[in-house]
Amino acid sequence: MTKDYSASSLKLLEGLDAVRMRPGMYIGSTGARGLHHLLWELVDNAIDEVANGFAKKVTVELHQDGSASVTDDGRGVPVDLHPTLGITGVEMIYTKLHAGGKFDHQNYAYSGGLHGVGASVVNALSKWLVVDSFTGGGHFRMSFESKYDPKEGKIISGRPTGPLERVSATRMHGTKVTFLPDDAVFEEVRFNAETIKKRLRELAYLNNGLCIEFLDEREKDAEKRRIVYQFEGGLADYISYINRDKTPAYDSIVRLEGIQDGVKIALAFQHTDDYSENLFSYVNNIPTAEGGTHEMGFKSGFTRALNDYARRTGALKEKDENLTGEDYREGITAVLTTFVSNPQFEGQTKGRLGNTEVRPAVETFIYSRLTEYLENLKNQDVTNSMLEKAIKAGKVREAARKAKAVARAKNELEAAPLVGKLASCTGRKPQDNEMFIVEGDSAGGSAKQGRDRRFQAILPLRGKPLNVEKKRIDQVLANDEFRSIITALGTGIGEDFNIANLKYHKVIILSDADQDGAHIRAILLTFFYRYMRQLITDGHVYIGMPPLYRVAKGDKVVYAYDDKELTKVTSKIGKGYTIQRYKGLGEMDPPQLWETTMNPENRQLMQVTLDDVAESERLVTLLMGDKVEPRREYITEFADFNKVDTFLEREGKK
Repeated sequence: MTKDYSASSLKLLEGLDAVRMRPGMYIGSTGARGLHHLLWELVDNAIDEVANGFAKKVTVELHQDGSASVTDDGRGVPVDLHPTLGITGVEMIYTKLHAGGKFDHQNYAYSGGLHGVGASVVNALSKWLVVDSFTGGGHFRMSFESKYDPKEGKIISGRPTGPLERVSATRMHGTKVTFLPDDAVFEEVRFNAETIKKRLRELAYLNNGLCIEFLDEREKDAEKRRIVYQFEGGLADYISYINRDKTPAYDSIVRLEGIQDGVKIALAFQHTDDYSENLFSYVNNIPTAEGGTHEMGFKSGFTRALNDYARRTGALKEKDENLTGEDYREGITAVLTTFVSNPQFEGQTKGRLGNTEVRPAVETFIYSRLTEYLENLKNQDVTNSMLEKAIKAGKVREAARKAKAVARAKNELEAAPLVGKLASCTGRKPQDNEMFIVEGDSAGGSAKQGRDRRFQAILPLRGKPLNVEKKRIDQVLANDEFRSIITALGTGIGEDFNIANLKYHKVIILSDADQDGAHIRAILLTFFYRYMRQLITDGHVYIGMPPLYRVAKGDKVVYAYDDKELTKVTSKIGKGYTIQRYKGLGEMDPPQLWETTMNPENRQLMQVTLDDVAESERLVTLLMGDKVEPRREYITEFADFNKVDTFLEREGKK
C-alpha cells in the first residue's frame, strides 16, 4: 500500500525549528566538535569586533552549571527597533537566521561569519541564552529559552522569555552572551578546557596586542582557573612558539605587513633545519587548512622574489636552473594572515579560500616586500642562510627525483616492494575498500585469514618503519616499509600526492596495545602527517582498537576494550568469570580478530583528525624530533607513570 503524498505532507520549518531538526547542517555534528562550535560562533563574533578596531579584550568563561559566557568590550548589540520588523536588534540577531550586520562593509570591513546564522544557531541549540548589551549609556538584557510548548506539541527553540529590559545606566560598552547547551541535542555537554585554550591562544597570536582572558570556574586549582593570552609580537611570537623545539637556520623571524589592493596581509616566517614545510594560513582569523588563493599568491611571490634575487647576486649561475618553491620552503615555518572584505570559502568547513582577486594581491605584496627585505644589507645573514638551505634542498630534490623514478619503474614492472606482502581485496570501488596496516607477520597472518577479502586488504609490516621526522625524502623512499605503503595506496607522496588515486578509502593502523605498538602508530602517523597529510584532513586514516580483555563465563564470551568497559562487563556477567588479557594481536586466532577488531558490525575505530595544525606540528616535532630534553620534560609533565591496572589488582586476577 502506497502512503498518500500530497502538498499536505510537506512541512515548513519556520524560525529556529530547522536548526534543532537538523543541527548537523549548521554546526557539523552533535558530538564534542559541534558543542564547541557553539562557543566558536560567539568567540568569532567577539573577534570580529576586534578585527574591525572596536574591541581590545575578549573573555571566555566556563561556569559550574555547564553554561559558558563570551564577553567583549566592543560596541554592544544594537537595542533599538528594526525599522521593518519592529523588533529590537538583539531579538533579530538571536532569533532570525541570516540576520546581522555583516552583509555589507559599513559595520564590518572584515568578518569571519558572513551568513548571519551563528548567534541564532547558538540560541536554537541551547536550553537558555542571555544577552547583555552595554551600549548607548545603558545595560540592556534579553533572555531566551527552548522548551516544550503543549499547544504546539513540540519544543520551541530560542523563544524570548520577555521583552528587552534596561537593567541600569552604565559607561561600559560591549556584549556578554551566556548560554547552556541543550543536553537533548548534544551527546556531551561538558566543554573541554584544553580545546578552548588552544583556540584562544591561537587567536591571541593572530591579533597582536589583543587580550583574551579565559576563566574556568570548574577548575579546582586556583592558579589554573584564570589564564590571560596576550602577545605583543603577534605572528612572530606564534612562530617562536611553533619552533621552540626546532633548530632555527637563523635567529631572526622575518615579518612583512601591509595592505595590497584592499587585502590586509601579514606574514611571518623562519626556516629551521627540518626538511618539511609548515605553512599555516588564515582568512579573517579563520584557519584555512586546505589553503586557497592566498596561499597560492604567497608561494608564487615568495619563489619569484628569491629566484630573482639569486640571479641578480650570482647565487644562481646562468647555467643553473631556477630553484623550485619547494626548495625555498624546505624547513620553513610560516604564518600567513589575510583580511578580505568579502571572502568566498569553499566547503562547509570554510577550509579553502576561493577569491580569485586575492592571489595577485598577495603575490604582488610578497614579491615587493620580500625583495626589499632581501636587498637590505642588515638582513644579509638571513638572506644567505635561506639561499644556502634552498640550494642544498635543490640537490636533494634531484636525488629524490631519481629515487622516485627508480621506485616508479620497479612498481610498474613488478611491484617489487609488495611481493609476498600485500593481500589485496577483490572489490574495485576504492570508496568501499579498506587497508589494514598490521604490526608483524604473525598478526598479519591472522588478519589475512580472518578478513573479508571482498573489501579488506592486509599489509603486514615486517619491521619497525623509519622515523621520517628527521629524514630526507630520498631516505624515506629508500625504506622498504614505506615504499610498500606508498605503492599500496597509489597516491604518491609530497608534491606528487593525488588523493584521486587513493585505492583504499579507509587506511587502518592495527598494532598491539603496548609500547612498541604505540611507537609504530606514532611513526606511521608522522609519515602520513608529513607526506600524505590530506589522507588525515579528508578523514581516511583510522586506528584499529583491538580489545584488551576477553571475559568468559561458561559458553558466554564478552570482550572489553578498556578498563572502564571491563568494569561494566564483569558487573553485568556476574561471578565465576575468567579474564584473559591480550598482550598482542598475535594471541588472537583469525575468527577472534575478525569478530573483535575487523568486523564493521562490532569493531571500534578511532578516526585520526587534525583540528589544530599548529599544535600538531609542535607536538610531532617534540615527540618525534631529535631533541631529547624537551621530550623528556613533556613526558615528565604529562605521562602517568603510576597508572596500574587497579581493576585486576582489586579482583586478585593480576
